[in-house]
Amino acid sequence: MKSCDYIECADERYKLRQVRSDDAQAAAAIEAICFPPSEACTLPIMKERIALASDAFLVAVERETDQMIGFINALCTDEKSLRDELFTDTRLHDPTGKNVMICSVSVLPQYQKQGIAGEMMRNFLGWQKKLGKQQAILTCVPGKVKMYEKFGFTDLGESKSSWGGEKWHEMCCVLK
Repeated sequence: MKSCDYIECADERYKLRQVRSDDAQAAAAIEAICFPPSEACTLPIMKERIALASDAFLVAVERETDQMIGFINALCTDEKSLRDELFTDTRLHDPTGKNVMICSVSVLPQYQKQGIAGEMMRNFLGWQKKLGKQQAILTCVPGKVKMYEKFGFTDLGESKSSWGGEKWHEMCCVLK
């Protein structure tokens, strides 16, 4: 998929596309709304992620306005567990890495509970599989475990991560 390509969705209110270099401000703003300050990605790191890992970044935009309403962003590595340093050190991204570490799934509150995260995740996982990735790994708060299980992830239990001072569950989806 190229950054100008759109993925058509069954829902006529939005469409999906790869991230563009000028999306950093909007993505960082959405992340700041969806996550507490101790967990949200900063604008400089968001810019780095987009520059280094655009193949691991999927954006949802409102059809009528073309405004970003959500996104999934990740870094790739051969590591098997999502460690805290992956949230802040983009040098850990290895485009040839076999695993995709999902750093965040963000959807603006007014668009939540409408299936957008699920549609993004289905397309993101399919795209990563086509790119040859073997697993998608993420961490989530306990209250989101069931949602990610619906997307095909398996709960691996409590994570070693303490990002943002939270207790997280590590979840994995095999892409083979």
